[in-house]
Amino acid sequence: MRRVLPPLRRWLGGRPAGPTGLRRLCSAAAGLAAPPPGESGGGTKPNIPTFGFLFDIDGVLVRGKTPIPAAKKAFQKLVNSQGQLLVPVVFVTNAGNCLRQKKADQLSHILGVPISQDQVVMSHSPLRMFKRYHDKCVLVSGQGPLLDIAKYLGFCQPVTIDILRETYPLLDMVDHDRRPKVLHLPAVELPKIEAVVLFGEPVRWETNLQLIIDVLLTGGCPGKPHHQASYPHIPVLACNMDLMWMAEAQSPRFGHGTFMVCLENIYKKITGKELKYEALMGKPSELTYHYAEYLIRMQAAQRHWKKPIHTLYAIGDNLMTDIYGANLYNCYLEEKNSRKGSKGRIQAKVAAGTRSATISQDDEIDHTWQNELAPATATNCRSVLVCTGVYNPHTEVPSDTRESITETVFHGHRDFRFDPALVEPDHIVPDVDAAVDLIYQLENFAPNQDTRTF
Repeated sequence: MRRVLPPLRRWLGGRPAGPTGLRRLCSAAAGLAAPPPGESGGGTKPNIPTFGFLFDIDGVLVRGKTPIPAAKKAFQKLVNSQGQLLVPVVFVTNAGNCLRQKKADQLSHILGVPISQDQVVMSHSPLRMFKRYHDKCVLVSGQGPLLDIAKYLGFCQPVTIDILRETYPLLDMVDHDRRPKVLHLPAVELPKIEAVVLFGEPVRWETNLQLIIDVLLTGGCPGKPHHQASYPHIPVLACNMDLMWMAEAQSPRFGHGTFMVCLENIYKKITGKELKYEALMGKPSELTYHYAEYLIRMQAAQRHWKKPIHTLYAIGDNLMTDIYGANLYNCYLEEKNSRKGSKGRIQAKVAAGTRSATISQDDEIDHTWQNELAPATATNCRSVLVCTGVYNPHTEVPSDTRESITETVFHGHRDFRFDPALVEPDHIVPDVDAAVDLIYQLENFAPNQDTRTF
């Protein structure tokens, strides 16, 4: 347990708020209404948008497969009479068990608004930029159409846990009913595995944990005995660090971050050494937000909106991923803009601060990704927390409003430094509909629904 300042300090001029203040704030935000679409709200002319929305999905728009009522209402305010978005919108989810097009189709159905795959960032989307691994044999872990996802991202030789298990049936011994009845040697040896890619939480954790450990401890040759000399191990690239996520249940459910905690601790218990990641993707990684900003810019260009997008509004329900990630990216933008002309570095400091895991945009990722994305042009990224998902205002705020500290457990990933300021949202609202109203008011944006392009 860490004693930290409450993650609720930036709402009212930086003053901390207790439960009463939170209820007032949520009520006030719920009452905020942008001018009716098509009206100027005080004589202002319709605006060309200079801001964009980054929407989380689970806990903001849906809970499991159930739409949150405020979501459809919010998106009615974001489109014109032709169904076109009035502001650039990208959906940033840590889900990774399907292709972008399927997620776009699901969102179109839920929201009643046409959504394309180019508006969706999955946790694994940035892997398209890790081209130096695309020609290598990689082991992929997760669920869903893993081979389709891997090939869509550019991987030419993906191997799933099921393929590995079928090739080496003696490796998976936990479930007695799945043990091979007849012992035999593999008919065909797999190529040496040169990297492990973790897309998301698998179904059979015990099988995935065992076989991934086998691959790491054999240098990519799981049919051979373990050898401790295999360190540093082959590269591991992980997507989605969510410890928990919100579905239909009353309490959050285990996410891929929980699986990663298991993998890290098993590896360390066996070897006495830390499991190292070549890259961490999905929220709160800055790389994911940079990719999302790129899609925002492309969307604005397609609509011929000439003004640059200066502000991103990231709307989420999880302090440790959505808010942390948006604030971390805001720090990156502020640092970049404070030293224009110099190349930025994406840094993720380890929680204890004893070492740093630094991912250089030049060193750790192919040089070509900068040409693909172009430098970030936004000046800030504002975090907006909704109360319809993981975040529960009644448990996060100290019961004694005179207290200035609270007991908080950091649910972020091991390789990210815990800074209390990074889990403080810029704004808190009851739901996504109130978030849209608030942002329209902050931007003094009066959309004209009859205008296809400005």
